[in-house]
Amino acid sequence: MHQLGQGCITTEKDVDQIVFDWGKIHFLSDEKVTGSKSISFGTVVLEPGKGHVRHNHPDADEIIYFVSGEGEQMVDDQPAVICNAGACVWIPKAVYHSTVNSGSRPLMLVVAYVPAGSEQSLRQDPAATIIPVGQH
Repeated sequence: MHQLGQGCITTEKDVDQIVFDWGKIHFLSDEKVTGSKSISFGTVVLEPGKGHVRHNHPDADEIIYFVSGEGEQMVDDQPAVICNAGACVWIPKAVYHSTVNSGSRPLMLVVAYVPAGSEQSLRQDPAATIIPVGQH
């Protein structure tokens, strides 16, 4: 990590890796990493055929940006829509949603939570394995 005054630059090598049976997450900016309380930001990789089951974030909006691959995105219990690279999904606070990789290769996403904090539940999920910085 490079501290630049009150800001900083981070990479996946600078943060813990959160691993699930469906893929992995790197939070590149959150209170733990950068001190940010207003927004958290990270990368997500979903393995083929895997994804996030229906859930919500009662205290935060979420934005999901599709970097590469193909996925089925459900928002607000509406029928899922196929999304590809370049798609941006806004999920308002408390709205149920799910993302499933419908392609044959990993689905790469960027996610942000506003305000920061909701992402911490992923660290506490019993299904998560935390691989600390320097061990991945």
